[in-house]
Amino acid sequence: MDYPNTAQGGGGGGGGGGGFNRLPQWSAEETREFLTVRAELDEAFMETRRNKLLWNVVSSKMREKGFHRTPEQCKSKWKNLVTRYKGSEAMMESNTRSFMFHEEMRRIYTERMRRLLLRRTSSSIGGGGDGGDVEKKKWSGGDKDDLLGDVLREFMERQLEREGKWREAAEEREEERRVREVEWREEMEALMRERAEMDRRWWEREEERWARVEARAERRHALIMALLTRIIDKYDTT
Repeated sequence: MDYPNTAQGGGGGGGGGGGFNRLPQWSAEETREFLTVRAELDEAFMETRRNKLLWNVVSSKMREKGFHRTPEQCKSKWKNLVTRYKGSEAMMESNTRSFMFHEEMRRIYTERMRRLLLRRTSSSIGGGGDGGDVEKKKWSGGDKDDLLGDVLREFMERQLEREGKWREAAEEREEERRVREVEWREEMEALMRERAEMDRRWWEREEERWARVEARAERRHALIMALLTRIIDKYDTT
């Protein structure tokens, strides 16, 4: 099967061998499509250790979606995502949000645990029988299966508890956001009222200033008219 040389750097180049080759970055859209494909095949991956053929299938499905990645690149990307997911799970909840694909990976692992738990429950229900069957189950790893079932149930309980905490944290953040928004609106309304009061006082001062200016103009006019009247009366008497 032929794959495009995605490791070759862009920008032409001949056979000189002096270029710098680097793998193209995975975009967020491409990574999400990859996780969708990987989630569809997760059960098949869990049933076999020889998964080279499965990675070929993943690469083929990615190519159908318009993303050309080799099986090796898909496998390497999955390992990187698993490492980052497990690291984010070990950190505080605030740090898990820094991993963009945490929710997609969590769904894959939750579904995987659910399938394992259902399979364990089905085998336990179908394994009923006489004492010999119980003894045979014991010698064939029944205790190990019981332990696995307990571990899976404990995992699911922790997962549900963690999801509950995430929801509570999200609700608390939303409530804090609403409180901050209300406080911001109140502050803005107070600023607007203060600005309106400042504008009102400014206009009052302007009106008072113009009133004083007009009063001075009227007094000046009255003085001038009085002076002119006196001069006119003086000339009339002469």
